[in-house]
Amino acid sequence: MKADLSDLRAFLAVAQARGFRDAARTSGVSASALSEAVRRFEVELGVRLLHRTTRSVTPTEAGARLIDRLGPALGEVEAALAVAKSLGDEPAGTLRLNVPVSAARLVLPAILPGFLAAYPNVSMEIVADDSFVDVVAAGCDAGIRYDERLEQDMIAVPIGPRVQRFATAAAQGYLDRHGRSRHPRDLLGHACLLGRFASGAVTSPWEFEHEGAVVRVEPRGPLVVRVGGATDLAVEMAVAGVGIIQLFEEWLRPHLESGALEPVLEDWWQPFSGPFLYYSGRRLVPPALRAFIDFIKARP
Repeated sequence: MKADLSDLRAFLAVAQARGFRDAARTSGVSASALSEAVRRFEVELGVRLLHRTTRSVTPTEAGARLIDRLGPALGEVEAALAVAKSLGDEPAGTLRLNVPVSAARLVLPAILPGFLAAYPNVSMEIVADDSFVDVVAAGCDAGIRYDERLEQDMIAVPIGPRVQRFATAAAQGYLDRHGRSRHPRDLLGHACLLGRFASGAVTSPWEFEHEGAVVRVEPRGPLVVRVGGATDLAVEMAVAGVGIIQLFEEWLRPHLESGALEPVLEDWWQPFSGPFLYYSGRRLVPPALRAFIDFIKARP
C-alpha cells in the first residue's frame, strides 16, 4: 500500500487532539480536510482507526497501536526533513569531486586550503581518476576535466590556470650522451617515456608549436606508464637519464628549477587551455557545490 505523508499527519493530529475541530485549530488545516484525509487513510488501510461520535473522537484498537508506532516514526521523518532543509540553506556536508591526477596535484592544492577555511562545515572527498566518467552516476557532485572531454549537457566553470603548457625535458646526462634536439622530428631518434590512459590510448603523438607551425611526432621509447598513478615513475626515470619526457610544465617545474631536468625544445612547447569544473545542470546545485563554484569564480 501507499500512504500519503499528509494523511498520516492528519490522522495523528486528530487522534492526539481527540477531535477534528481541535486538530484543525492546532494544525492550520480545516476540519473537513482533516476528516477527508482520515477517511482516505482508513480506506487505504482497509481498517477503521477512529471511533467518531458527535461529542468525541477516540482511537480504535488498530488506531491506538498505529499511534504508538507512528508517532516516533513521524518524529524521525520530521527530523530528517529538517536536516535536509538545513543543508539546503547553508553550505555543509560532503562535496565529492572526480578529478584527473594532474588536477589533484597541480590545481587543487592552491584552492582547497582557502575554501575549507572559509567553509568549516564542508568536507571534501576527492576521487583522482584519469578516465572520463559520468560524475553523477559515480556519486560525485562535480568533476574537473579539460574542454575537449566535457559532456555537452554539463555546465563548465574555469578552474585553475587558464593557460598551461606541455614541457619536454630530459636529464643533462642523457642529452650529453644522445645529443640535443633542434627540431621535434629529432625526437624520433631518442628514447622517449610515454603514458597510457585507462582507455588504452598512448600519450602519442607529441605535439609542438612554434611561430604558427604545428608539428606532431610519434616517439618511441623503453617505458610506458599508466597515466596518473605511475606518472611520477616516468618523471623519476627521466631524472635518472632513461629518456625524454613530456608532461605538464608545472609538474616538471621543480626538476627544471633544480637542474635535475633540462628543457628540450622549449621554444616549441605548446600552450593549451586550462581545466574546467563541470557539473550537471539538470538538478538543484547542492549548497556546498554552489559555495565552491562561487569561491573559484572569486579567485583572481
